[in-house]
Amino acid sequence: MIFMKGLQIATKGDKEMKLEESFKKLEEILIKLEEPSVTLEDSFTLYQEGVKLLKLCNDSIDKVEKELIILDEDGGSDEL
Repeated sequence: MIFMKGLQIATKGDKEMKLEESFKKLEEILIKLEEPSVTLEDSFTLYQEGVKLLKLCNDSIDKVEKELIILDEDGGSDEL
């Protein structure tokens, strides 16, 4: 589930994460994936977690972009 007012996204259970926190977590995952000591199994798990976070971030950003469409007086729309 995605929460837009505070740009928060839900990850697991009731735990909510702000978009900025999600980007930070993605950065941490990338750093871990670059470590030579990470096992193949661990790297696959990290990759899956990163893909899920990235999808949630993209969905959140897409929803915000859709909310930024403003109707003009003629019933048309102007995108910001």
